[in-house]
Amino acid sequence: MDERKKVIFSGIQPSGNLTLGNYIGAIKNWVKLQDEYDCLFCVVDLHAITVKQEPKDLRQRTLEVLAIYIASGLEPEKNTLFIQSHVPAHSEGAWLLNCFTYMGELGRMTQFKDKSQKYGESISAGLFTYPVLMAADILMYNADLVPVGKDQKQHVELARDIAARFNNLYSPTFTLPEPYIAPTGAKIMDLQEPTKKMSKSEENANSYILIMDPPEVIRKKISRAVTDSLGVVKYSDEQPGVKNLMNIIISLTGTTPEEIEKKYEGRGYADFKKDTAETIIAELEPVQKRVKELLEDKTYLEQIYKAGAEKANYLSMKILRKMQKKIGFIPVSK
Repeated sequence: MDERKKVIFSGIQPSGNLTLGNYIGAIKNWVKLQDEYDCLFCVVDLHAITVKQEPKDLRQRTLEVLAIYIASGLEPEKNTLFIQSHVPAHSEGAWLLNCFTYMGELGRMTQFKDKSQKYGESISAGLFTYPVLMAADILMYNADLVPVGKDQKQHVELARDIAARFNNLYSPTFTLPEPYIAPTGAKIMDLQEPTKKMSKSEENANSYILIMDPPEVIRKKISRAVTDSLGVVKYSDEQPGVKNLMNIIISLTGTTPEEIEKKYEGRGYADFKKDTAETIIAELEPVQKRVKELLEDKTYLEQIYKAGAEKANYLSMKILRKMQKKIGFIPVSK
């Protein structure tokens, strides 16, 4: 008998245009997982509204993120691809889990601490409780593994704590999820401040490369990327800017740091930067072309997200019903 495939859940917010960091750190790794695991990949639009969104832009970006998933190689036949708000169990499950989560736990979340310093008293309750929605995203499918960057590991640990608390209070209901840190695909850093992660929320557009950036923009941004005055292409923590560009090449081509160092020995940064830009363009151009085709075929995208929502609704409602019954709610008669 075939052993059950482990379940993987992950998602990206449509709260801004996706970066090369999202592509290398998340989507490119997801593509490698689709044959080995039972994968659910979601466009987490409910998470996006913790900060104000322009409705028209949110709709457009939600479809664009879905199109990027498919264009990058996530096959709808192999994965459950869906939009979070199409599956009510995420919101309902999050409310139920809120009642088993402590204020102290949420107050300790590093992302909340960072954002509350930025927004002060006017921070929304959604920004405070969104790790519980994230827990519901994961637990409603009994996900075994959650591909996350190291900065999101804390949220998976919270999901485990909430799940264990519910299981202990009632009876085993949830699988305790584990973070899945990909073996390949280094964290891609900011091109202007290479000591921090590349982020689409950065004000300086030269800090990041967007998946949909045209070739000339990519060349310009890489030519402006911060390096140093040493003029030596070396994979070293003392040269974070150079190391970051090397990591981009390594992640996209599978080459090694030693091979890159050897290739650019005695050549300075101009050729190295030029080749980094061309490597990125070669990777992203076919993706961009496919995204544009998909966005022109709204009927096809609709078929994908409807089929995904149907499957996700079926799976998540089974868990939600179980939770409701254990908590003591009266089931609606059949």
